[in-house]
Amino acid sequence: MAQINLPTIASGEGGLSRYLDEIRRFPMLEPQEEYMLAKRYAEHGDRDAAHRLVTSHLRLVAKIAMGYRGYGLPVGEVISEGNVGLMQAVKRFDPERGFRLATYAMWWIKASIQEYILRSWSLVKMGTTANQKRLFFNLRKMKSRLQALEEGDLKPDQVNQIATQLGVSEDEVISMNRRLSGDASLNSPIRATEGESGEWQDWLVDQSESQEQMLAEQDELEQRRTMLQDAMGVLNERERRIFEARRLAEEPLTLEALSSEFDISRERVRQIEVRAFEKVQKAVRESAEQAERQPRALETA
Repeated sequence: MAQINLPTIASGEGGLSRYLDEIRRFPMLEPQEEYMLAKRYAEHGDRDAAHRLVTSHLRLVAKIAMGYRGYGLPVGEVISEGNVGLMQAVKRFDPERGFRLATYAMWWIKASIQEYILRSWSLVKMGTTANQKRLFFNLRKMKSRLQALEEGDLKPDQVNQIATQLGVSEDEVISMNRRLSGDASLNSPIRATEGESGEWQDWLVDQSESQEQMLAEQDELEQRRTMLQDAMGVLNERERRIFEARRLAEEPLTLEALSSEFDISRERVRQIEVRAFEKVQKAVRESAEQAERQPRALETA
């Protein structure tokens, strides 16, 4: 995609506030207007169309970025990384597939921000397996669900429940919880190195969801379910049962329970689970790659 000039977040006093005020001036797009702009960019490389598509979704990036404010990184940089993901989404967006740009862009924005966080956190670089990444980005939510709001170590039963549901060891849960124990609350002051003053809550965008945003999130959820269901078609009956019981259930079954159900060892259950996950992952990846290979009239670097 050709270079698109976007508003920047100044490092001085009130820089973030001014940025949020500025991006609110870009109008939201009606569905038909968005479709026509996306067609103009996909078919003719229209830079003005791409600019309008990007700027109309900057508020979406800011809202998503604020959801990652607890990782101790400058919020301006997190938003900038999200904007990179948004531009990648616009570059690859196919308006003929029947869903809104916001639905598609969420995937790219979150992926770009999460990769930035993982690159930036030296603590996380000590372990970046898929399970550890899942633990890193889900631990707070799990603690909130368990009402484990106190500072310090988790209770043994809480550690066990989180480890089971996220498919990691109890030691990994304890270690990650201690790494993230310095997380700031919404009333904590923004660090001076970020060039901002006040408290985190002073800089939050409006948390009330618009009708468009709620519909987009519903569309995204439905799309994920459809993709997963299609991908699970590559599994045989036993693989599917184990995959669903271990990866998709609200309360995952233990290896021991499944070993008794199928009269096989726990290690064999684990092997089948891993193989099933890899097969589903490959099917999803191939489906995404196939979608990206759809011909475009013009795509600039």
